[in-house]
Amino acid sequence: MNVDNRIEEVVTACCGTGSARQKEIFASFIRHLYGFVADICPTDDEWMETIQYLTSVGQKCDDKRQEFILLSDVLGVTALKDDLNNLKSEDATETSVLGPFYREGVKTFPLGSSISNGKEDGERCLVKGRVTDTNGKPIAGALVDVWQAAVNGLYEQQDESQPDMNLRGCFETDEEGYYFLETVKPKYYPIPKDGPVGTLLDKLGRHNYRPAHIHFIVSSEGFEPVVTQYFDKQSKYIDSDSVFGVKPSLLIDFESVKEKGEYSSVVLSKGDWTATCNFVLASVKV
Repeated sequence: MNVDNRIEEVVTACCGTGSARQKEIFASFIRHLYGFVADICPTDDEWMETIQYLTSVGQKCDDKRQEFILLSDVLGVTALKDDLNNLKSEDATETSVLGPFYREGVKTFPLGSSISNGKEDGERCLVKGRVTDTNGKPIAGALVDVWQAAVNGLYEQQDESQPDMNLRGCFETDEEGYYFLETVKPKYYPIPKDGPVGTLLDKLGRHNYRPAHIHFIVSSEGFEPVVTQYFDKQSKYIDSDSVFGVKPSLLIDFESVKEKGEYSSVVLSKGDWTATCNFVLASVKV
């Protein structure tokens, strides 16, 4: 048997039709897959164990949970894909992983509204910032889509005790590019470990925790949207994120309010928190 001949035989058989991009993708996939198999030479038992594992990943997926995305995340593939697909201007905000808990159809709220509808979501926090282009010009009407987990470490679709769409909201920037909203101070939390991804992490001797963060998608017509997260730089696990999403430029301070007062038109009390999350969008390349 000649591995190279077998590879080319399969590539020829599978890449006779379709778009040029489809042929490119499948030919590369076959060559890398065959190279991997030839390198490790799996036994029949190992091959079947792999098939059964991937089957279990698919069986864990439903309309509220995407185990394959979670698997991609913990292997660092999602982070690599994002880096390769977001080679924007060095002045633009860096991306981070979307994660498996994003939801579409989120309500747009007036500036200053709270996205916290639960009774025990966490400590009150004002998140504010500005959206600008790479020249520092404010972007009015930019859409800031934000979501996060509650203090118990669960997103609302994981937790029946939380109201639907809790800790999710969209906000439009004002004429000067500013936005502000009420939420809760994020906390580090474990990603789901009750499925095959959790089993894999155990076998690899890895923990399943993510540092405290808030998710964002920021978009505006004529600009490249940014999918990202901002992280509490003081959080536990900041140096060992289980999905490899942390980048130095995305680390921020959460500051404790020292005395009651008005902050960005929101009245905060002593012990509340504030965080500034600014975004820079790159223009769409023509």
